[in-house]
Order: sequence, then C-alpha cells, then structure tokens
Amino acid sequence: MNDQHLTKIPQHVAIIMDGNGRWARQQSLSRLEGHKKGSEVARDIVTAASRIGISYLTLYAFSSENWRRDPNEVTGLMALLQHYLETEAEELHKEGVRLKVIGERTLLPNTILNLINHVEELTKNNKALTLQMAISYGSRAEIIHAIQEIAQKVRDRRLDAEEITEKILEQHLYTSGVPDPDLMIRTSGEQRISNYLLWQMAYTELVFVDKFWPDFTPEDFMETLLTYQNRERRFGTAA
Repeated sequence: MNDQHLTKIPQHVAIIMDGNGRWARQQSLSRLEGHKKGSEVARDIVTAASRIGISYLTLYAFSSENWRRDPNEVTGLMALLQHYLETEAEELHKEGVRLKVIGERTLLPNTILNLINHVEELTKNNKALTLQMAISYGSRAEIIHAIQEIAQKVRDRRLDAEEITEKILEQHLYTSGVPDPDLMIRTSGEQRISNYLLWQMAYTELVFVDKFWPDFTPEDFMETLLTYQNRERRFGTAA
C-alpha cells in the first residue's frame, strides 16, 4: 500500500462493511464463510488505518436489524465475534489500539459482554487508534436513548429544557467524546447509510465502493482516502 501522495488524512473514518453474504454466494460458500473472510479484511484495514495515522475508525459490525436474520447466522456471527475478541485482544493492545464498542449491549450474550468489558479495560489507555465497533447498533435507537437520558435529567431537575443544545445531546450518544466522521465508506455498491451514525454524519463525506467487503483491500482503502483528499468540505457554507 503506497500512501506517499496522501497529504490530508481524515481524523475519523466510518465504514459499512457490506457484501459478505453476496460475496460468499458468488464463491459458492456459506454466508458464515463470507463473514469470516470479512473479519480478516477488517483486521487488515484496522492495521492500515493505524499505520496511516487515522485517529478513529468505526466499523459497522452488527446492526440492531441484524438480530432479525436467520438464527443460525446470528449464532455464527456471535461465535465469530467472540473468536475475534479472544484472539485479537493482545494484538490490538500491542499495536496501541483502543477498543470501544457502541450499541445496545443489553441484547448481547453475557460471554460477549464479558469479553468486550475485558478488551475495553485492557486497551483503555492506548493512543495509536481508537477502534469503535458498532455492535447491536442502530442510530435511531441511539438517539432515542440519548433523548430519554436527557428527559430524565429534566424530570429530576438536573437540567433545564432551555439548556438542551447539540452539545448536550452529543454527550449522551454512544459516541460521546469521539469526533464526528470525516469520511464514511460503504462497500458492495449500495448507496445508503442504513441507520448508521445519523446524527454524527451530518457533514461527513460519503464514498461508495463497487466491491464486496471481502474483496476490499488496503489499496482500495487508500483510494477512498485519496478521493476524500480531493474533495472540498464546506460544512454548509457557500461554495
């Protein structure tokens, strides 16, 4: 991967890792084999992001809607997630990566929750890269959760309604303390954001890649960063 021409590095990149199932079908493999290959690609992209100097990388690993998939596939995905957390924890820590999981944790099995807590604690002081894994995540649910917490504070008279600002709401999101994404990448050719970081991506640059996630390479990742570099971000200001 050649990054010699990269002069504008996004601070935060978010990715929708789409197309594992369709890739598997093309290869006459099971959907779970597609997810396994996708997890290997995710490992490569985490390494590349850290080497390039990206500060935050958020991967959409499992959406709140994914719970409605075939139970066998969900079980397989949870087993794959458990394997990833068990086998990658020490490597993430060694590479200075901090893991943070965002999503509705109460829906996750206790085994997964315990592993998440362990890896988050192990890596909490690491500075090279913050890896946010969106697991059991849906942005609308996240926003509702934030509103409920704020409403409780108003009801308890710890906060006046007039004091509610964008900053207050952001403090109650799962991503509190993390800057909004500069760049969002979605693979598989689909061009939608699928209930992902809706509040946070108000001014994010979007790049859609016509490749399934298991075929996405560090070189493809670099191409998306070069695309981002060549754009002019205006944040709603005049051209």
